[in-house]
Amino acid sequence: MIPKEIIKKVRRIEISTRRVVNDLFSGEYHSTFKGQGMEFEEVRQYQPGDDIRLIDWNVTARTGQPYIKKFREERELSVVLLVDASSSGAFGTRERFKSETAAELCALLAFSAIKNNDKVGLIIFTDKIEKFVPPKKGKAHVLRLIREILYFKPQGIGTDISGAVQYMNRVIKRRSVVFLISDYMSEGFYRPLQIANNKHDVIAIKISDPRESSFEDFGLIELEDAETGEVILVDTGSRAFRKEFAARAQEDNSNLKRGFQLANLDFINIRTDQSYIVPLINFFKMRERRAR
Repeated sequence: MIPKEIIKKVRRIEISTRRVVNDLFSGEYHSTFKGQGMEFEEVRQYQPGDDIRLIDWNVTARTGQPYIKKFREERELSVVLLVDASSSGAFGTRERFKSETAAELCALLAFSAIKNNDKVGLIIFTDKIEKFVPPKKGKAHVLRLIREILYFKPQGIGTDISGAVQYMNRVIKRRSVVFLISDYMSEGFYRPLQIANNKHDVIAIKISDPRESSFEDFGLIELEDAETGEVILVDTGSRAFRKEFAARAQEDNSNLKRGFQLANLDFINIRTDQSYIVPLINFFKMRERRAR
C-alpha cells in the first residue's frame, strides 16, 4: 500500500511538471531530439524553393516534369532514465533533497517524452541494479515511474555507475536517449559511458547540494558519509579548512566536466538550491543549435 504522502507528492509533481512541459519544454524537447531518422512518404511536383537534392530523377524522367521525394520524421524515441538511488541522495540543506530533485527532473523529462509520443523507461541503481521498468508510453506509465523513484526502498547504499551503464547497454537494445542522473560519487565510469554513448545518446545530469562545495562557519561539526558510514569531526570555523574544502570541490567538478568532455558526453549541472528549469532549457537550446 503506497502511503498517502507519496500519492500527494506524486500528484504535486505531476501538476507542477506538466505545467512546465506545456508552457516551456515540449517544443524544446521535440527540437532537441529528432527521432531515429527520415522515412520516405511520397513524391510531389517540384516547386520553386525546393531542395534540388530531393529530386526523384526516375519519376522526373518518366513524367517529363520535375518531382521531389517527401520524407517524414520517424518521431518515436525511447527515453531511459538511469537514476542513482544511493544513500547520498538523501541529502539536502536548502529547498529539497537530491533524491527529490531527481524525481522532479525525471517527471519533467518523462512528461516531455510522452507529450511527443515517445516511450520512457527507468533503471534505478545503487551499487547494484535495484529496479528496471522497460520503456512504455502513456501518462499512467509515467506516474508509475515517479512513484517508483519516490517510494522505492533500495537495498544497496553505495554507487556503481559503471555497472549500471553496462546493465543498461545489455537490456536496452534499441538506440535511446539516456539521462544518467546522479551525484557521481563513484569511480571508473568514464570508459563504460563512452562505450554506451556510441550506441545511445547519453546525457549526464549531476545533482549537487551547496554544502558539498562550501561551508559557512558552524564551528566544530561531525560529518557522516551516507554511503560508507564514516564519521569525521571538522572545524568549519577554520578559514583554511573552508578554503581547502571549496578548492577541492571545485577541482572535483572540473575533473568531472573534463572526463565527460573526453567521453564526448553532454553534461548538465543541477543544484538543489536553484531552479533546474534554466539549466535544462539552456541544454536544449545548445543541442538544437549544434544540430543545425
